[in-house]
Amino acid sequence: MKRNIRVYTKQFFKNNRINFILAFSEVMLVTIGMLTISWLLQQVVDLIAGNNTRFSLSELSIVASIIFVGCVLSYLISYESKPRFITKGISQYKEFIFEKITKKNISAFVGENSSKYISSLTNDIQIIEKGYLFNIFDIVANIILFIGALVMMFIYSPLLTAIAIGLTILPIVCTVIIGGRMAKAEKVVSDQNENYTGAIKDTLGGFSVIKAFKVEFEMIKNFKENIKRLANSQSKKYKMQILMEMSGTLASLLVQLGIFLIGAFLAINGYGVTAGTTIIFVQLLNFVLNPIQNVPKALAERKAARTLIEKIRDELDQNVREEKKSNLNKLVDGINIKDLSFGYSSDKKILHNINFKFELGKKYAIVGTSGSGKSTLLNLLMASNDNYYGSISYDGNEIKDINSDNLYEIESIIQQNVFIFNESIKNNITMFQDFSLDDINKAIDMSGLRELVNEKGLDYICGENGSGLSGGEKQRISIARCLLRKTQVLLVDEATASLDRETAYQVSNSILNLDDVTSIVVTHSLEEGLLKQYDEIITLKNGAIIEHGAFNNLINNKGYFYSLFTVSQ
Repeated sequence: MKRNIRVYTKQFFKNNRINFILAFSEVMLVTIGMLTISWLLQQVVDLIAGNNTRFSLSELSIVASIIFVGCVLSYLISYESKPRFITKGISQYKEFIFEKITKKNISAFVGENSSKYISSLTNDIQIIEKGYLFNIFDIVANIILFIGALVMMFIYSPLLTAIAIGLTILPIVCTVIIGGRMAKAEKVVSDQNENYTGAIKDTLGGFSVIKAFKVEFEMIKNFKENIKRLANSQSKKYKMQILMEMSGTLASLLVQLGIFLIGAFLAINGYGVTAGTTIIFVQLLNFVLNPIQNVPKALAERKAARTLIEKIRDELDQNVREEKKSNLNKLVDGINIKDLSFGYSSDKKILHNINFKFELGKKYAIVGTSGSGKSTLLNLLMASNDNYYGSISYDGNEIKDINSDNLYEIESIIQQNVFIFNESIKNNITMFQDFSLDDINKAIDMSGLRELVNEKGLDYICGENGSGLSGGEKQRISIARCLLRKTQVLLVDEATASLDRETAYQVSNSILNLDDVTSIVVTHSLEEGLLKQYDEIITLKNGAIIEHGAFNNLINNKGYFYSLFTVSQ
């Protein structure tokens, strides 16, 4: 059973109902006006033909004028209200989707393809806007016209109405058969758009790798294949649309010709059908046939739009951290890990039976070879994944039960991979929050950013993902971000890897000299001068703690750490 998407679709109407009501009233007025025009046409034709009518030509002229003025006013209402309803509804939907994305786990996108979210917020939005919002008014208008036309037809001639209904079976069959396939075709196009967006993202993101390994031809070939698959899926969708329109138009033409000839026959042979009645039947028949042709198509587009809403809903429901109420605002004791085991898949564990306590205010280094589980352990301390065995507790509170807002008030992380916004240096350091200039300058000095700031200024725009900065400059900004926040716990994951040796030493030394901060540092640099400053060094091998202790003790033990340190010198 599919879960309800109401929480998503109601974003279209939130604080937007007045615009919807006004736009909806325009639809009602125009459709009623179109039916009245059909009646007016019948009255004029019968008046010309000499048949008895209830109204004179002057009276009919007044009615025509009222209808015209009403239509003008209704369109003016629509001119203001419908664009507001559509744009506001779509904007609120986008905002809701983006907010849902931000509720995902801190490392959610490590195992997810972000292209599907880009596609959902770009390509899919256009389909939803047309299929779900615009079609609301088209469907309602067509249904009103359909019911109103049938009622008027029945009043004028039950016999001719029965014949007309019999003839409309053909277009109904055509549109229903083809309309059911439209949602599937739209879903395929959306999936191919997602792959196409992903190919663009991969190519541009890995451009330096492509050039360095001389694989331009292979990437072009792969890109062309994505274009071809997208084009094929779009072509099939367009063919389906043309087939639906063609079959509906031909069937409708056949019905109109049939009812016109049958009506003429009944009028000629005195079956109570006048020339005006025949004309209004042909006119009203359009209001019967158009909904038969258009409503299934609109419903198919609406179904396709719902499918895309369901698609993003399902994606957003994955890797979302369940937030619980917690009162932990300050760490008093420390972080305790007991019997911790973890793997991204059930058949391959990365961490094995980790037991350790990080005491408040102390400095810890985590060392080990690549793949030993250092970064994974740090990510778990940031609540990146709840699917672990054992316990990670902050002052006795299991990390699973700590609200994210509380947790990230207590700790922050500096990672090797840094993202820089296309904003000023200042905004990238402060992350758009308010800090005193003294605190900002202190973070700049401690992170080694002073030279850059003196050269370019705090208002310097960094470029897309820091394209105007070097790798080391971007890393220093990342470090300054965390230093500025002054959290109790600072997690550092290979943060100085892209810095030159002298700057890396200075930054690492600054981190170690932070007062009242618990520093847990994953490092590849085994420099004696830094390692001696840590209260404890934790040595990982194959996801398990082999040994831990102060630098001198580990060297004297001549164990695994001693081997790592000796090789690095």
